[in-house]
Amino acid sequence: MLLNIIDPALIDWSRAQFALTACYHWLFVPLTLGLAVVMGIMETLYVWKKDPFWKRTAQFWMKLFGINFAIGVATGIILEFEFGTNWSNYSWFVGDIFGAPLAIEGIVAFFMEATFIAVMFFGWNKVSRGFHLASTWLTGLGATLSAWWILVANSWMQHPVGMAFNPDTVRNEMMDFFAVAFSPVAVVKFFHTVLSGWMTGAVFVVGVSCWYLLRRRERAFALASIRVAAVTGLVATLGVMFTGDRSGIDVARHQPMKLAAAEGLRRGGTQAPFSIVPGVEVPGMLSVLATHDVDGFVPGIDDLLDGYTAPDGTQHLSADERMRRGRLALDAFAAYRAHAKSDPAAAAAARKVMDEHMDHFGYGYIASRSDLVPPVTLVYWAFRVMVGAGCLLLLVLAAMLWYGRGGRLAAKRPLLMAGLWSIPLVYLAGQAGWVVAEVGRQPWAIQDLLPVNAAVSQLSPASVQTTFWLFLVLFTVLLVAEVRILCGAIRKGPEGDELLPAGEGR
Repeated sequence: MLLNIIDPALIDWSRAQFALTACYHWLFVPLTLGLAVVMGIMETLYVWKKDPFWKRTAQFWMKLFGINFAIGVATGIILEFEFGTNWSNYSWFVGDIFGAPLAIEGIVAFFMEATFIAVMFFGWNKVSRGFHLASTWLTGLGATLSAWWILVANSWMQHPVGMAFNPDTVRNEMMDFFAVAFSPVAVVKFFHTVLSGWMTGAVFVVGVSCWYLLRRRERAFALASIRVAAVTGLVATLGVMFTGDRSGIDVARHQPMKLAAAEGLRRGGTQAPFSIVPGVEVPGMLSVLATHDVDGFVPGIDDLLDGYTAPDGTQHLSADERMRRGRLALDAFAAYRAHAKSDPAAAAAARKVMDEHMDHFGYGYIASRSDLVPPVTLVYWAFRVMVGAGCLLLLVLAAMLWYGRGGRLAAKRPLLMAGLWSIPLVYLAGQAGWVVAEVGRQPWAIQDLLPVNAAVSQLSPASVQTTFWLFLVLFTVLLVAEVRILCGAIRKGPEGDELLPAGEGR
């Protein structure tokens, strides 16, 4: 864990490979979360109304859920393995903490999904309606619990809590499981992310249903699906906006550099303006979003680098000073390790210095203060893509509900086209959100504790580059295969669903 010279190409390719895997994985996860809710509601309507129409409708969306679920599992497994292969220093340094939620996810949530998904797909006419309905909802609950534990792990990387550093093992050890599992940052991130998945699934159902209406096919099926999905999506979108507001406060408190980068804010202050686009600002709005107070203080990038005094008198150290103290902590750690067995008094003195500066430990690995600034242009525009796309989707979903009354929607071809094109738009919003979350916290693998240059495995850049291209080809093939299978199932339509008993609902 001591500071070594790392080939920048190794860091870049390792980050690129992980980002590639994560981006592809997030193409599958939100649709799984969203379709689970939509098809659960539809099957509930079937059990309640005892109308075979709703059974047929639920079965069709279940088929698309199954296609997406099967391929999504592959990318998720590879993503977890990369922590050990490409980020072994990270895994060693915090594996006791980070590994716990991932282990729970695999043992509890994933097995729950695997158990009930079999009943959901193959239990029609073999178990009671109530038991089958419970299996459908429990499959969705299993997927949601998987998301909970994965997001707990990710949130801990954004705001590490509940641990203590053990210099004898060179590991951070979990001291408070509940602080990790139920951190306010994790709770907000969970609801924000899962609701965005519901939004994705709902928009997908709306978009596919719009395609049927444009083709003048399956009118009753499409209109009914749009009603269910539009309500689900509208509620989810409003929830995403609410949790996004809460997330903004957490980011301002724990990751101020990310917020400053997302706003392109060089110098902050009270009544900080919110930038809609360069040159167009809303006075005081950023302070409101970050602190819920128009007079709240928001530091800018230069404030964080140079150090500043908050209005309440709190002194915030400069980046140079934090880097200096971080190197003191690293030197003290090295001295402690050198004298731990041979000179207890020297080891105790070194331990005292290390503990005094432990809050700055990660800064000891930073070579230049400019490294502490994430790619501002990318984060700035990703945030605006995320917010702008979310607002457009809210309008589309609201219009679907409005014109869906009285059967008017089928005649609104421009709106149907907007619904169809909302599918790529909702995926763009989701990917942009993860760019803000992950690129915005660079250079940190764990915020303020471990930068990526200290977290990476000691590999040759060529080996990582090779696997990057292999994964790119593999994931692209999987994605193309899924899209083709999904499109084939959609073209076939609910009439051809093999899960439907012969003659029922036709």
